[in-house]
Amino acid sequence: MSTKLNKSYSGNAQQIYRTVDDALLLKNAVVPDLNKKTELKADVLIKNGVIEQIGNVDDLSFKGEVIDLNGKMIIPGMLDLHVHFREPGREDKETLMSGAAAALAGGFTGVCTMPNTTPATDNREIVEFIIEQFEHHPIDVYPIAAITLERKGEQLVEMAELVDAGVVGFSDDGSSVSNGQVLRRALEYARMFNIPIIEHCEDEQLAVGGVMNEGAMSTKLGLTGMSSIAEDVVVARNIMLAEYIGGKMHIAHISTAGAVELVRQAKLRGVSVTAEVTPHHFSLTEDALENYDTNCKMSPPLRTQKDIDAIVKGLKDGTIDAIATDHAPHTEEEKNVEFDHAPFGILGLETALGLAITELVKKYKMSLYDVLKKLSVTPYQILGLDVPYIEVGHKVNMTILDPKQKWIVDKNKSRSRSRNTPFHGWELTGKPWGVINGKFLALCDS
Repeated sequence: MSTKLNKSYSGNAQQIYRTVDDALLLKNAVVPDLNKKTELKADVLIKNGVIEQIGNVDDLSFKGEVIDLNGKMIIPGMLDLHVHFREPGREDKETLMSGAAAALAGGFTGVCTMPNTTPATDNREIVEFIIEQFEHHPIDVYPIAAITLERKGEQLVEMAELVDAGVVGFSDDGSSVSNGQVLRRALEYARMFNIPIIEHCEDEQLAVGGVMNEGAMSTKLGLTGMSSIAEDVVVARNIMLAEYIGGKMHIAHISTAGAVELVRQAKLRGVSVTAEVTPHHFSLTEDALENYDTNCKMSPPLRTQKDIDAIVKGLKDGTIDAIATDHAPHTEEEKNVEFDHAPFGILGLETALGLAITELVKKYKMSLYDVLKKLSVTPYQILGLDVPYIEVGHKVNMTILDPKQKWIVDKNKSRSRSRNTPFHGWELTGKPWGVINGKFLALCDS
């Protein structure tokens, strides 16, 4: 066993990962084929970071490290399409390394960092800085750059230069590009590189001043609402642009029944549009705000049960392609204020798998294979990246999980620097055990 240990510290927790031996044997694993919805009970032999054998491996003559997984499941490494690590600019909320520690604890091997940093991720220097931090780390980072300079929605960034630096998509996340002509040009340029434009779909004028979903609950609480139509009209515009121009349009954190139906109809017409949903948008409704809990304040806001039902249907029939967290850390001081003044966003990395299995598989009877595919396979496909399938000859990039393990969410044990989760105290089913990426191994409970 290697003696090299790497430690990253965040909050009051410590995440330890290590390099593995040249030869590693994982015994008694369950290896599902998420496309065919079948599974194989097998041993997995890894040599020099590559999968060499899947099947019955004799461990008596094996010279190397052996880990008995005792029936735990191995899937392609989970990739989160949508995280906010706050560095550069707001390292008091999250750093790249504390965010990476939270990702490992959640069973992710890859993350897409969003560009609403301070300054915005709109130039080569910041992109290269982010990538360099992960050169010797089990997390693969895929930066998303801003569409426009300083995310102002006016002047396009140098897209070719940023793609050359390592960017895999463009987004002004936190706001939509309101100028249709600017977004059209962005789609045209992004199409040249076969990478997506990722849109936070919200009409700022229709949502102005809103802090929660507009409806009976916002009236009851005396809070200004954000209407579902504010999302729907921008989704419709973006789909029409993608249909006219071509290129890849990705809808971030979809939240309304109307938007889901718009995406469904667009796909039937052959439009190149994909969509993601967050765990909180299929786990909570606006009723969670009844006690003015600022940890339930997010953008887009929590909607209604009708919207959740539409989201679940969209996940089941393939309208919604992926599950992404929109991991958005904020300090306790920022959240512990009047509801109107609290920032939008919650943590998501460490609870994503548990919420997906608890809510979608157990409550809404969605296929476990489909849920795991939306966390691991389709995120790579959306970005045009190679999927790290568990196959002989592939570089090892895997998440190891127990889909039946029950556990209690404890925000005080979070690897993040922040604690803003509405799921503290929830009992969830489904927990990551560890990740192996290349020659790195991390145990999620370390």
